[in-house]
Amino acid sequence: MAKMSIVDAVKSGRILISDGAWGTFLQAKGLQPGECPELWCIERPEDVLDIAKSYIDAGSDMIETNSFGGSRFKLEHYGLADRAVELNRAAARISRRAAGPERWVIASIGPTGKMLLLGDVSEQELYDGFKEQATALADGGADAICVETMSALDEAALAVRAARENTDCEVICTFTLERNQQGSYRSMMGVSPVEAARAALDAGAHIIGTNCGNGLKRMVDIVKEMKPIAGDVPILVHANAGLPQNIGGKDVFPDTPADMAALVPEIIEAGAQIIGGCCGTTPAHIRAIKQAVFA
Repeated sequence: MAKMSIVDAVKSGRILISDGAWGTFLQAKGLQPGECPELWCIERPEDVLDIAKSYIDAGSDMIETNSFGGSRFKLEHYGLADRAVELNRAAARISRRAAGPERWVIASIGPTGKMLLLGDVSEQELYDGFKEQATALADGGADAICVETMSALDEAALAVRAARENTDCEVICTFTLERNQQGSYRSMMGVSPVEAARAALDAGAHIIGTNCGNGLKRMVDIVKEMKPIAGDVPILVHANAGLPQNIGGKDVFPDTPADMAALVPEIIEAGAQIIGGCCGTTPAHIRAIKQAVFA
């Protein structure tokens, strides 16, 4: 029997468990500053596979891909723009291998670093770059495209549209929102949770949400703002393991697996139906979150 869609799984009443951090995991495996993470999909595929399998073994229902910076705009910094298709396809194939037939691969697409507002790039160029990345990820076996860590409405909308119009994948769109001095949550470009949710839905996202920038405690407030806009559209949260603290010149994320697990009932009550981790989270965090969901 064919695997149901993520949206259908949520609508059936399930709370789904996503995966945790990839960047910090790659660094723990030896990724050096200035090194291209996506190139590991070709040069060190077993290390990338090990990360994906670690989250599957911890109980994730879905896993991302090592493709966050896989757009040709990001890859050009490493002289790898012409390998965008190869690297993204490889990233999806690795996660597909780890996920097997029963779990979902939600392929990661991050910001390009280009700003339409400043004329860095045209809308068509940006759309074409996202199209290239999304179609390669779909070719590699992705079930969904996860447009994540967005801060600008126009870039997020173009990424969602490119994935919707050129693949058969479900499309997720998440924004990174941080609390300002007034106590409100805004993206780096001044976007509110309500504006982020509305823009993602208008562009055609099947699933919306928020990632990075906050621990699970603050994500509760963001989800509460998004929920009235989302309606019956699933909300995904990928929270950091707390807010980073600089200790000895190194960012340390303080929230333990138990800390995050304790907040699971609150984030579900707020309206989140897909819960996972971002910076600083590990398979242990994901295992604890899953245990809390099914406690």
